[in-house]
Amino acid sequence: MPSFDIVSKVDLQLMDNALNVTRKEVTNRFDFKDSVVNIDFNKKENKINLETADDMKMRQLVEILINRANKQGIVPQAFDQSKDSYPSGKTIKQEIILRNGLKQDDAKKVTKIIKDSGLKVQTQIMDDMLRVTGKKIDDLQEVIQLMRSTELAFPLQFENMRS
Repeated sequence: MPSFDIVSKVDLQLMDNALNVTRKEVTNRFDFKDSVVNIDFNKKENKINLETADDMKMRQLVEILINRANKQGIVPQAFDQSKDSYPSGKTIKQEIILRNGLKQDDAKKVTKIIKDSGLKVQTQIMDDMLRVTGKKIDDLQEVIQLMRSTELAFPLQFENMRS
């Protein structure tokens, strides 16, 4: 039976490239001249730690980071900015978590959307991904179109299409 997987991944190499471009742009911008800017990326925990002099520069830094990541192919929904920036001495710090892997709740939402559509496919939640199987490839392609047209708070990728 034809099948494919729905996943939510961030390519860490692309993210590293986006961070390098962000660092380069910040060093060249006049409004960041002579100010403290630190960007640290923890690949094991999928966390980006940002540090700037004030709140306005923090907002600009986050905006630059998201724009550069978007140009690298990482969608803005991959960044979890639920934690607010907080003061730490003379600087402002913020922790941004990368959403990597499909959480159980998110997988259930996707499954519900697919079931409500009435398409004749089966879904199976497997750890941090969702496997969709059906009798015809056309049904699977309809599921992909449905998921692309649905606005979700997390990014989705489709891989391992097998017939």
